[in-house]
Amino acid sequence: MLPYVYLVTKYDPADRDQHGHYAGAEPTTSAHEPVEAAYLKAVAAFAEETGVDRLAIREPQIGSLPRFGLEPPADGYGLAGLFPGGLADFHDGALVPITVVLELVRAMLRDSGAWCRLEVEGAFAVHVGWDQYLYIGSSLPCEAALARARSLGLFPERLDASPYDFAPDDPLREQRPADADFWARLHWTVSAHRATFLEETYAGNATRWHRLTRDNIETVRSQLAPRAQLAVWPDLLTDIDAAMASLRDEGPVEILWEDEGGRITSTVTDEIQFEAVTSQLTGARAAGVVSLATDERRPLFTAVLPDSDGVLRARWQTEPTPSDRDWAFLKTLRRGQVVTGTVTTIASFGVTFVDIGGFTAVINIPELSWRPINHPSDVVSVGEEITAQILDVDMVRERVPLSLRAVREDPWPQVAQRIGQVVTGPVTKIVSFGVFVRIEDRQDGFEGLVHTSELDESPEDVIKVGDALTVMVIDVDLARRRIALSQTRTRAPHHEGDRRS
Repeated sequence: MLPYVYLVTKYDPADRDQHGHYAGAEPTTSAHEPVEAAYLKAVAAFAEETGVDRLAIREPQIGSLPRFGLEPPADGYGLAGLFPGGLADFHDGALVPITVVLELVRAMLRDSGAWCRLEVEGAFAVHVGWDQYLYIGSSLPCEAALARARSLGLFPERLDASPYDFAPDDPLREQRPADADFWARLHWTVSAHRATFLEETYAGNATRWHRLTRDNIETVRSQLAPRAQLAVWPDLLTDIDAAMASLRDEGPVEILWEDEGGRITSTVTDEIQFEAVTSQLTGARAAGVVSLATDERRPLFTAVLPDSDGVLRARWQTEPTPSDRDWAFLKTLRRGQVVTGTVTTIASFGVTFVDIGGFTAVINIPELSWRPINHPSDVVSVGEEITAQILDVDMVRERVPLSLRAVREDPWPQVAQRIGQVVTGPVTKIVSFGVFVRIEDRQDGFEGLVHTSELDESPEDVIKVGDALTVMVIDVDLARRRIALSQTRTRAPHHEGDRRS
């Protein structure tokens, strides 16, 4: 917040009533000649005394704005000729010289349809408010500029702060940046859906649409306006009749259509304008409908472009989608972290789903237990609260695999200590190269392989599943989690001198 803030107006404070409201005569139209010139000279004087000659455009908006006065909208929103690259150059963070600053102030004073904050962080700010109320902030007291404003017939008053200082909608919410993770997810989304379309909002109420494919996504990316708000939507419908049917059902909407040349056009319409819009769609190869209601706009995910150094300086926030909320939660997780969650579902294909703070993580069967199991329900049940370790945080696919066994003691080192022991256990499976025998007296006990070379007889002829077999543990491979057994080595060596007559 700047230490020196002044309200500069053409209104004499002596003409305010006891409630602080202006009670003097009000002109029906703005005085574009002497008064407007006085405002601009005052802005220039404050800027010069503060020592700034370039300001940054912040949170620009065009069209559909609350009208500050009685002026009719101007062609080009009062910005015509100010930006060589067109309206897309009127973006957040654009640095403009004092000459352009003054023209922007003029457009806002005239209520031409464009508005923005003009600022030098920590040094200077100009905000234009209702009915030609001008707010100027500086890091310096600007006594000479104050005297200049008074000599121009204006009335500067000291304030604690400008009512137009930026205030985020949700100070605690972190906006998703269009960083490497965002573009990786967008590439993945385009690959999965074959095409999506991207809404680029470079200023409030100023949007461009791009249909993304695998071939053009990087080209589109290179042409986006700095600090643009981005929203990723499902692909346009190719069924024009279906698009029109959704239009009839949803009321006022923004309808998009793509012509044969790939150009996307959008217009806001309602049922009254239905026929006019229908005629414009003749020859379109795809169309889509986007609701204008904030609570009904459901893009797949959103983001804001950071600056070239990767820092997100744009202050506006997009309406968070479920994917954006998942992203914010995933940013708080790390590989190896231990989390607590509730088992919500055990899928028929064996994957266990766990709710960890509103996000659904997964546990694959091998990560449920160190011991062999037939089904996840052997270890966990729906509604059970469990503690598990995060194996990975996949920001692209928005997946978090967990491991339940990682937080439990690994029994395999104890199994390795049993090398040389002779045990008796049931045969659990017969294969062409040997038989498997359970070496622990429990349902989920470890099993080892008795290779055919370590058997007394051929298993096909003598041994059956369920038979008890006495075997020796001859090796435990901890890396591959395998146990080797032998039947032939369970018998003591036979020496000639041990014979009895």
